[in-house]
Amino acid sequence: MITVDEATRLIQATAAPLPAERVLLTEAAGRVLRAPVHADRDFPPFDRVTMDGLALRYAAVASGQTQFVLESTQFAGQAPVPLRDATAAIEIMTGAVLPPGTDTVVRYEDVRIEEHAAGRRVATLDGPPPAAGHNVHRRGSDRLAGNLLLPAGTVLGPAELAVAATVGAVTLTVARRPRVAVVSTGDELVDISEQPAAHQIRRSNAYMLLAAVQQAGAEGTILHFDDDPAALHAGLPPLLTGYDAVLLSGGVSKGKADYLPQALQQAGAVQLFHEVQQRPGKPFWFGRHPAGAVVFALPGNPVSTFVNYYRYAAPWLRAVQLPAPQFAAPERAALAADVTFKPRLTHFLLVSLVPSPDGRLLARPERAHGSGDLASLLPSDGFVELPAERDSFAAGEVLPVWRFRPA
Repeated sequence: MITVDEATRLIQATAAPLPAERVLLTEAAGRVLRAPVHADRDFPPFDRVTMDGLALRYAAVASGQTQFVLESTQFAGQAPVPLRDATAAIEIMTGAVLPPGTDTVVRYEDVRIEEHAAGRRVATLDGPPPAAGHNVHRRGSDRLAGNLLLPAGTVLGPAELAVAATVGAVTLTVARRPRVAVVSTGDELVDISEQPAAHQIRRSNAYMLLAAVQQAGAEGTILHFDDDPAALHAGLPPLLTGYDAVLLSGGVSKGKADYLPQALQQAGAVQLFHEVQQRPGKPFWFGRHPAGAVVFALPGNPVSTFVNYYRYAAPWLRAVQLPAPQFAAPERAALAADVTFKPRLTHFLLVSLVPSPDGRLLARPERAHGSGDLASLLPSDGFVELPAERDSFAAGEVLPVWRFRPA
């Protein structure tokens, strides 16, 4: 039996970048960028007007002029027309190019416009603008042409896709999604569409894992094997060579029907460890096929499956989508109550996470009736990792916390 740190090291050592592929911008949400995106021109690409109002020369205002004849009107999207008379002004709309010959914009709210004879319109300023360049977003003031906008490794969300769109990135180079086989095992399990008998339960773990791998940016396929050595012998080899990862739930302990460890090795998977000094989830089996998938064979109790996935498999799935695998450190939170845990095992303690008045993240232990208590996950946001070296932890102590809900 190995430690949590040793298990983490062995798992991380198997992570290698997945191949890249090009996808349409409209299909790239949630994907991990593999080729950087640079600015194709300055941001903004011209001196951009930021308020509806009048474009004029600040020098005219500085000389004491307060009234300006309006030469023309310019809207966003129109080619700019130069100011002909340095003492006049142009009506301008937000987003338009600042007209040549002007350098300042005064808001409509700060002027009064009057109609004069022959359609002549005159604007009177209520007060001078504070400086030249007022209400003008200068060309290149955000980014310059060629600047790096989105480095490789960026997860593409709405803001990132908007930036990619504005530089004309019709397609983007991203990591291929990890392909994951999600496998439940056990004779006691029936499909969710069936009415279970008194001695049966529905296959909840598989659907939990499927949702979790999709949340991590992977593509998942659900399968099920009964506790039957022949079925495992026939079904496992295609999974071990056809997927990037195989997540199995159940059949890895020491019961008489726990055939999975032996079946995996018979199918060509190399065991890297079996059993970790932790609770829940001690019987965890991990290995890999020399020509195919890594295998996370998780204990079948739902909280064990859940916690082991988020502690080990989720970081792996995220890491292999990066240009070079990286594993982010967990957050840290202060315990909101004293905790005692006697066994010399690392304990993954379910907690809800709440901010304290002083800005700290507090981890409040949630009640759980063992690793079979699936409902205990509902009020929880993550789990605190209590090290095996001690059995007593005081309120206020800061410890690693692994989230399974977004902050």
